[in-house]
Amino acid sequence: MKQSRREFIKTSALALSAVSLSNTSLFSMGAAKPKLGIQLYTVRKAMEKNPLETLKAIASIGYKYVEHAKYSERKFYGYAPKEFKKILADLGMKMPSGHTRIEKRHWDAAKKDFTAEWKYTIEDAATAGQEYVISPSMEESIYASESTLKQFLDVFNKCGELCQKSGMKFGYHNHDFEFEKLLNNRSVYDIIMTSTDPKLVAQQLDTGNLFNGGAKAIDIIKKYPKRFELMHVKDEVEVPLGHAKFESTVLGVGVAQVKEVIDLGAAGGVKYMIVEQESYHGKDPIDCAREDYQAMKNWGY
Repeated sequence: MKQSRREFIKTSALALSAVSLSNTSLFSMGAAKPKLGIQLYTVRKAMEKNPLETLKAIASIGYKYVEHAKYSERKFYGYAPKEFKKILADLGMKMPSGHTRIEKRHWDAAKKDFTAEWKYTIEDAATAGQEYVISPSMEESIYASESTLKQFLDVFNKCGELCQKSGMKFGYHNHDFEFEKLLNNRSVYDIIMTSTDPKLVAQQLDTGNLFNGGAKAIDIIKKYPKRFELMHVKDEVEVPLGHAKFESTVLGVGVAQVKEVIDLGAAGGVKYMIVEQESYHGKDPIDCAREDYQAMKNWGY
C-alpha cells in the first residue's frame, strides 16, 4: 500500500520518539542518571609511567570521574591526597571512589579497633574527596570457612561505621571466587550479601569478573535488586588459552549483556557506572578507554 508523505513523516517521527524514549525512560520519573567514570587500572601502565599526562588523556576523552587503583605510603600514584585532588580538579575531574583492600592486619581483634594504618587510609580517602572506599577482593584465609568469613564481614560493617564518620561509605568489589566457592552449600557472595548491612557496606558489582566464577551479572542483579550503588562496567570474551576462560574486551563486543545489565542497575539505583578494561587484544589502553566511553554514550550514559 502506498504511504502518503504526511503519513511517512508521522511514522518517522514516532519511530524517532521511541528511540529517544528508550534512552531516557530509565531516568524519568525522578530517577537519577548514573555518573560515568573509569577505573584507572584500565590505563595502569600509563599511570605508572606518567600519571599527569595519562590523566590529561582521560579527561580529553570526556571522563569526569575516576576511580583509583593505587594508594600506598599515604599517596595516590605518588601524590599526596590534597595534591591529587587538585590535579583532578584542574582537569575537571573528581575521584568519588577508590580501591584499597582491607586485610586482617588492619583490624586489631584484641583492641577491637582498626589499626592506625587503616585509619589513615580512610582519612586520606576523605581528603582526596572520595565518597566510597572500596575493598577489592579479600585474602583467601578469610573465606576458608563460613565462620571466619562472617567474623570478617562484621569488620566490614564496622568499617562502614568508621567511613560514615568521615562522610563516606565502605564498599566491596567482587572478583570470581565469591561465586565459585561454596561454604555449607552457599556461595561466598551470598554470605557477603546477607551478612553486610546495606546502610554500612555498599556493593560494587563487576559485570565481567564473575564470568570466571560461573555466574552472570544479569542473574545477580535480579537476585539482589537495589543492592548495588556502583558498577564496574566490563564486557567479556571467551579465550581458548590461559588460566581464565574469559577476559575483558571493549564494551559491546563480548558476551556480558552489558547494556541490559547496566540498564537494570540504573533502574535499581546505581550511582556510578565505572568503566574498566584489563585486556586489550592488541589495542592501546587509551584507545580502548575512548571506545568504551563512546559505547556508554551510545547507550545513553
